[in-house]
Amino acid sequence: MDVRKIIHIDMDAFFASVEQRDHPEFRGKPVAVGGNKIRGVVAAASYEARKFGVHSAMPSKLAYKLCPQIIFARPRFDAYKEASDKVMNIMRKFTDLIEQVSIDEAYIDVTENKFSIPSAKWVAIEIKKQIYKETRLTASAGVSFNKFLAKVASDYNKPNGLFVITPQEADDFIDKLPVGKIPGVGKVTEEKMHRLGIVTGADLKSRTKFYLNEHFGKVGSYFYELIRHQVNDPVSPEHIRKSIGSERTFDKDISNEQDMIATLYSISKRVAERMANHNIMGKTVTIKIKYFDFELNTRSRTVQNFINTENEIFDIASELLFVPVKPIKPVRLLGIQVSNLNTETDKEYAKQLSFDFYGQQKDITSGKDEDF
Repeated sequence: MDVRKIIHIDMDAFFASVEQRDHPEFRGKPVAVGGNKIRGVVAAASYEARKFGVHSAMPSKLAYKLCPQIIFARPRFDAYKEASDKVMNIMRKFTDLIEQVSIDEAYIDVTENKFSIPSAKWVAIEIKKQIYKETRLTASAGVSFNKFLAKVASDYNKPNGLFVITPQEADDFIDKLPVGKIPGVGKVTEEKMHRLGIVTGADLKSRTKFYLNEHFGKVGSYFYELIRHQVNDPVSPEHIRKSIGSERTFDKDISNEQDMIATLYSISKRVAERMANHNIMGKTVTIKIKYFDFELNTRSRTVQNFINTENEIFDIASELLFVPVKPIKPVRLLGIQVSNLNTETDKEYAKQLSFDFYGQQKDITSGKDEDF
């Protein structure tokens, strides 16, 4: 069977990098997107902030404690979406086989690409070059013969990295790989593996499927097969979106009904815009209410016909605010999600290519197969 050539493109500190690009005064400084020094959650952190231990999903109050000089930037999702669209369109110049897994990363299969370029490495170089040219942002790329290794490779030399794992190198690379670097191995699983003496890929490979199932349940079989190249899911361009939504965390808890209603209208408008951008309609509206003490409450309603306008969404969301009862405690966060979708994707593909290259790129390959 022919070996596939997969590239994983991962934007570097995406949200924070967009803020540093658009605000010259942020460049070279620790930046956190989201939250403030009093409350909130960090959505993204610049590499300068990460040196202090700041990372995404961290309470912003802790981020400020770790790095008092950190700059908190308000999220600008329209700017991130615009940059993401440019990145995805660049990849579409080379192949239709694109699996976008988040706003800032995607897998692409370039085994048979639109320009008949035999080297996946050179396709990755050109994609990185065009991303920088069109967005002034850097991306890291991993190149290999399956999605697992391509993803691991893209993280190997961040930021602005390029790393290739050829079929000939794969087993040696996996044997030396820390288990915490394996996709699907979270912090809790990693700690459990370490207690069992499983520190590297070689240690994991030495355990039987029965042993891994006994200690990790069904996911044990997945780990067993993954490191033996038995998990070879194709790059799937048909990503089925299950929901679309937005939420807002308040700087100060709110109790006033009118403030809540005004916020829901603003969120409804944002959700409707996103649905329109993706040509999406839905039947189920869910509102999310998080109280000051972090208690979470969700309420949903499903209608018979598909909806996607801000007024339709707001009418249901505002009704749910009071059913079964209005919020009884100060509210920290409000959100709206629309699900039960009729997802349709409209794609356009461009065709252009130039092979000049920009400097300051980290490029690490073994040299065994430079044209992979």
